[in-house]
Amino acid sequence: MDNPPASAPLTLHLYCRVDVLVTDAQALADRVVAELRDADIDWSKEDDDLESATAELRGNVAVSLGAVADISRMVEDVPGVEFRGGLCWSEPGPPREMFSPASQQ
Repeated sequence: MDNPPASAPLTLHLYCRVDVLVTDAQALADRVVAELRDADIDWSKEDDDLESATAELRGNVAVSLGAVADISRMVEDVPGVEFRGGLCWSEPGPPREMFSPASQQ
């Protein structure tokens, strides 16, 4: 692939999969709930409230893990690279078939 002129922006797609072992679900939930409480959220504009959001996070380790993942930090402080958006989610169980090593052979 030829590089564009230095002044022309280049959009790239970065796909990631991260395996994580959670050994202390309570500590994870405590962290994400603390971040939620510190966030500047106008709860009057949300479908739920702080208490119900906290209960959801404490009740589902996968949701909690997805909430603390900050994929924008992957390119933080890299000159000439701007994080434009992305998606991070967590699901229990084995990886989806399309992400399994066997499907990539």
